[in-house]
Amino acid sequence: MAPAHGHQQKIAPPNRLIHEKSPYLLQHAHNPVDWYPWCDEAFEKARSEEKPIFLSIGFSACHRCHVMERESFEDPQVAKLLNEVFVSVKVDREERPDIDQIYMAAAEVLTGGGGWPLTVFMTPDRKPFFAASYVPKESRYGMTGLLDLIPRIRKAWVSQRHELEDAGSRVMQALRRAAEGSPGEALDERTLDAAYDALFRRFDGEHGGFGDAPKFPTPHHLLFLMRYGKRTGKAPAFAMVEKTLRAMRRGGIYDHIGFGFHRYSTDAEWFVPHFEKMLYDQALLTMAYTEAFVATGEEEFKRTAEEIVAYVLRDTTGPEGGFCAAEDADSEGEEGKFYLWTKEEILRVLGEEEGERFSAIFDVREAGNVRREETGEWAGRNILRQRRPLEAWASEFGVSADELERFVASARQKLYAARERRVHPARDDAFLTDWNALMIAALARAARAFDRAEYLEAAERAASFILSTLRGPDGRLLHCYRDGEAAFPATADDYVFMLWALLELYEASFNVDHIRTAIGLVRDLIAHYWACATGGFYFTPDDADVPVRQKIVRDGATPSANSAAMLNLFIFGRLTANLEFEEMAQRIGRVFAGTVRSAPAAHTFLMAALNFMLGPSYEVIIAGVPGADDTNAMLRALRSHYTPNAVILFRPTDVESPEITSVAGFTQNSIALEDRATAYVCTNYACDIPTTDVGEMLRLLGKKGTEGPIP
Repeated sequence: MAPAHGHQQKIAPPNRLIHEKSPYLLQHAHNPVDWYPWCDEAFEKARSEEKPIFLSIGFSACHRCHVMERESFEDPQVAKLLNEVFVSVKVDREERPDIDQIYMAAAEVLTGGGGWPLTVFMTPDRKPFFAASYVPKESRYGMTGLLDLIPRIRKAWVSQRHELEDAGSRVMQALRRAAEGSPGEALDERTLDAAYDALFRRFDGEHGGFGDAPKFPTPHHLLFLMRYGKRTGKAPAFAMVEKTLRAMRRGGIYDHIGFGFHRYSTDAEWFVPHFEKMLYDQALLTMAYTEAFVATGEEEFKRTAEEIVAYVLRDTTGPEGGFCAAEDADSEGEEGKFYLWTKEEILRVLGEEEGERFSAIFDVREAGNVRREETGEWAGRNILRQRRPLEAWASEFGVSADELERFVASARQKLYAARERRVHPARDDAFLTDWNALMIAALARAARAFDRAEYLEAAERAASFILSTLRGPDGRLLHCYRDGEAAFPATADDYVFMLWALLELYEASFNVDHIRTAIGLVRDLIAHYWACATGGFYFTPDDADVPVRQKIVRDGATPSANSAAMLNLFIFGRLTANLEFEEMAQRIGRVFAGTVRSAPAAHTFLMAALNFMLGPSYEVIIAGVPGADDTNAMLRALRSHYTPNAVILFRPTDVESPEITSVAGFTQNSIALEDRATAYVCTNYACDIPTTDVGEMLRLLGKKGTEGPIP
């Protein structure tokens, strides 16, 4: 793996962060701010000196975090004020999501919103009384700057400390109440309809996606809509997905030269992104494009998924097989510089004729197509985007679509080689269990859909790395690995997403060891994260040292642990015929029913779980000889047929007691008829008459529910 590039470390005396592993904390290790990491020493100092805490949370690829560092944390005047008034604590939200979740929720209570960098003022006993996102050095545009804000906080801390402490206590009480969930009327098909209707109302019919600027990919919306479209036959569900996926693929949010998606678009058109690339986006978007290909047969979706995977395997994979967390937005101190092009550069690399053709296709202009953020002026710089599909350009240029695709591929390779000579953005080379698990799941799913053995091999290698390296002495998962050290207790996301990865790996490989490993993880998850009295999973384990334990059900940039647990416990229950897991999944739906009913479109991954629970869902057992032509034909048919609510098991018939029967005993009597590969299509373990005919198998998968439009 190539080393990180682009971040120029300050030459100044180091602070305490110099001893940390986090790339984000190390970026601040030479600030004049007297930073502490999150630790008892910091809180004890605050108590003994009767100072409030200044908590700053961000991540290494965050552009606005870099801006705040340059403006304020490197500034001696701001640092002097911070050091006089506060004990300052710096947290990497990727390394410590347990801390980030608490104080982001507190920011929402205090202000109604949040974002990174997250700025929180709190008492020495960790109770927040003020929160904001980016805060400038000096007051401007209606925003109070740190030079004005800090003296006000100092004055309030001296004269109104009791009121500030009371405010912090009320925030923590609100978080504790929210953690209990909001039971309500049982979720049902009407809830699915309400989620669909909300997304339909928010859908941007011109540009795709939901709502106005800024626009986030939110792949779990798309995964739900495809399942809903399959269930109901409502064509607009698929139309919204296809419009959004095409618009994102062709927009500036996509890296047309090196592949992969940037974090989000600052406008409604998917044009100007914040340029950081996050592993979780690559994983979830790979899933969405893969599933859309299976549902629609659209080659553009398959190509996009394969390109995302190419980027991940080329640029983010570590020597032991894990995947790095992110790539920075900035290089050479400027956001997006690595990704921008002048028309002169395009013509120099491609030549006059090819350069003009490429510039037309990707909206490259002499004056530039994007303005400087600071001045609003055109500066000759361009973000590559496709305003029209290639087919339209082929007609205009008088060439076939295939010829034009070959031209674009060749030009891209030349521009990629030229871009590689630039200073690269920094890479966050931490390995996070939850984000790696999402990428493993995505690779396994793509391996099945595209019949790509190398994807499965990469997924297996990454899973082996996580499961062998990110473990504590007690065998429980850890959250983060960097520079030879695994650390920090796993969150529920780590466990639930790793369960998801293992389920996808089993269906891609039929290696029963994945199910056995999953059983052990689920036992730990239930033992340390499940709320026995009320139901649902806490984000942190029962032995975590955090101010409050939260139960998160609302989806964010990734599905929530409870949403993903609900779906994957259903699948795991069907795979192993263990009703305890299914009952636990149903209980998740009940404990959060009131919350989910109030905003179903904010819980779309839980809607996917509800869709599975309401059925029809299937267990499909294929009994046959591994690698035989008839066995492969059945598996290929299943993998190319869009049946998202089907759980697939394989029972080898070339051995007397196959391993699958030890974890899924109901497969014991599934035999091959007439020595031919045989499918058992079951619902709630009640099976139809077994068949050796692929067409009949697919008919049985469709007869119990609406087929849905497969465009």
